[in-house]
Amino acid sequence: MNGRRSRTAAWATAAAALCVAGLVGLGACSRTPAGHPALALPPTSGAFDYQLGGAYPPAAGVTVVSRDSTDEPAKGVYSICYVNGFQTQPGVAWPSELYLHTADGAPLVDPGWPDEHLLDISTAAKREAEARMQGQTIRRCKTAGFRAVEFDNLDSYTRSKGALSEADAIAFAKLLVSAAHDEGLAAAQKNTDQLGARGKTEIGFDFAVAEECDRFDECGDYTKVYGAHVLDVEYPDDLRGTFAEVCGRKGTPALTILRDRDLVPRGADGYVYRSC
Repeated sequence: MNGRRSRTAAWATAAAALCVAGLVGLGACSRTPAGHPALALPPTSGAFDYQLGGAYPPAAGVTVVSRDSTDEPAKGVYSICYVNGFQTQPGVAWPSELYLHTADGAPLVDPGWPDEHLLDISTAAKREAEARMQGQTIRRCKTAGFRAVEFDNLDSYTRSKGALSEADAIAFAKLLVSAAHDEGLAAAQKNTDQLGARGKTEIGFDFAVAEECDRFDECGDYTKVYGAHVLDVEYPDDLRGTFAEVCGRKGTPALTILRDRDLVPRGADGYVYRSC
């Protein structure tokens, strides 16, 4: 019952110039922090902020901020670049042959996000082509000054009507993580707790970003693998008790926050932010 549960509906079109040429090293090697001294993991103290709905200056005490790849990284903190790894971002056109299609030939969309098409990661050739395209965004994250990338919708195979498998997702995730590591960026597993230790040992993810791991009693699944390097976002419309109770539970990651589900910027209607 995992999966991306909230994300901004506002996407810039800067990534529309994606191309499949000129990338190096995609899938050629898989590096880990131990094998790549340039990689740095996020701090495990301070506070986290999730700013996918629009950037704003982090509050005092915030040490980690995640923003969309079309935004600039937050200054003076560890910045994570959000990339919709396994589905398309609204407004960004991909070659139609890289979309997953239904039996009648229509592109298959995420039922919760009908402006996002699932990528067809069913073959090695398609995975390589898609990784080259995503590599453009990963490079932009690096150039902008982000320190890490979180890849969303790893579990899109569960919404593929049987066309994709977990093995397909793992194979594609390896390419994305390798591309991030090639750029000197750490890579975050986003949700999908059912991977267990394979997220780290097989794919090579360095830390985790989870949504509602307390709500779905999944926090321990992440901390068993990534220890203190787990960032959790809870939403006020779906809490188990009060947020103080969430923070007080023994298994809650230290960098757990409460955010409004639309992740609007501070000062906008509906904005909510609290940290444990």
